[in-house]
Amino acid sequence: MGRKSDYSNGMYKQLQEIMGRLETVEKDSKQKIDTLNRRIDTLEKENHDLKEENRLLRDDNARLKSIINNDSSNTSLPPSTDQKGSRPVNTFNGREKTERSVGGQKGHAGTTLTKSFVQEKLRSGNCRHEIRNVGVVSGQKYITKYILDLSVTPLITEVRIYPDEQGRMIIPKEYRSDVTYGVNVKAMAVSLYSEGVMSNDRIAAFLNAISKEELCLSEGSIYGFCKKFAGNAKNSIMQLETELLNQNVVATDATLTTVNGEQNYIRNFSTEQTVLYCAMKSKTIAAMEGVNFLKKYTGILVHDHETALYHFGTNHGECNVHLLRYLRKNTEDTGHKWSKEMTDLLCAMNRERKELIAQGKSSFPEETIVSYEQKYHALIAKGREENKTTAHKYAREEEMTLLNRMEKYSHNHLLFLHDFSVFFDDNISERDLRKAKNRQKMAGGFRKDSGHEMYCSILTIIETLKRRKMGLLENIKRLFMGAPAIF
Repeated sequence: MGRKSDYSNGMYKQLQEIMGRLETVEKDSKQKIDTLNRRIDTLEKENHDLKEENRLLRDDNARLKSIINNDSSNTSLPPSTDQKGSRPVNTFNGREKTERSVGGQKGHAGTTLTKSFVQEKLRSGNCRHEIRNVGVVSGQKYITKYILDLSVTPLITEVRIYPDEQGRMIIPKEYRSDVTYGVNVKAMAVSLYSEGVMSNDRIAAFLNAISKEELCLSEGSIYGFCKKFAGNAKNSIMQLETELLNQNVVATDATLTTVNGEQNYIRNFSTEQTVLYCAMKSKTIAAMEGVNFLKKYTGILVHDHETALYHFGTNHGECNVHLLRYLRKNTEDTGHKWSKEMTDLLCAMNRERKELIAQGKSSFPEETIVSYEQKYHALIAKGREENKTTAHKYAREEEMTLLNRMEKYSHNHLLFLHDFSVFFDDNISERDLRKAKNRQKMAGGFRKDSGHEMYCSILTIIETLKRRKMGLLENIKRLFMGAPAIF
């Protein structure tokens, strides 16, 4: 009995030891399992974070690629931003290469000087005629050649003022100073200021040089001429503004300038015959309400989707050339077909419109308009379906913004279908702003608001004279003499 009891006690102790060890092992295993579970949770969270970070990086990479590929062909950026790689300045343009040979094209009027052209000038009496003999002068026949040149000689006009019948010496206002500059010098200075895009000091240096330093012009003299011209132009500008108010369609755009280092703008209003320039502090509705023309205008404004302009005029046309650039950009970023098909549709509309204008038509037939509008909206619907498959968030959001704009402003983008007097684009106003942009590059801006406004007044007269093919210098001189420049 004793042995059996000892054996049982021994077995029991062994069992207790084994169970103790099992509890210890189980406890250690549980701790290790808990540690591994926590580690797995951490790794899963890190994996999720890495996936999200990877997605964000892919989207940002797509965004950066899109920005890198931006240029004047697919955005509103100017051509000066297209200078990539080693290509020199001003070699970027939107022209498509053709098979035609270099030089004048068939049907274009030539500009080669001819004897008949020069002989006509001689008969007009507007050119001084000099004869230069080569060889021995005799009664024999001779061969005639012409040299067309320019002679600049300083002219001093002495003005003698005599008393009237009552013995009074009445001096006209223009002769109050003992010495003044004549209208020829003033007209050339104003022309160089606007057309030549030259600074005042360079204008003075140039005119002094061609006069063999006899004129003694200063930078202040040039500024005074321009200021006088702008003051005399007020009545002519009011007349041009009235003419624009009577136009059914006017294109408008604005470009950035600086005044005393601060951001300002020059806005223009353009038609085929007239262009009006206005100095503005900003492009806000409040700033536009300060533009007399905009407050009064009741026609159609064509512009590049400036929503502030929708508070003025009675209808609006959107620039479709800008829209074509955005569509091209969308095709490059997403690879979707709808934007390329929309580009082809808009171009087809414009081609047919031009053909009908050549035939004397003023609008499309109603059934054609309905057909085109249905195709337009069908492509927008197709775009929304394709947008759901866009891989990257950035491109998807940009595409949806474009689709929303095209749908919301469909009437404005297609207004040119209903009325052929509405421009397909606002390129006419953009071309009119190139002078202002060139001056900004040359001078870096204006020092005073008065100079900013003076420049706009001068440009209004000069560019309208050119558009109407009126003599530039002659009409500038008319304004200096107190007569209207545009009539």
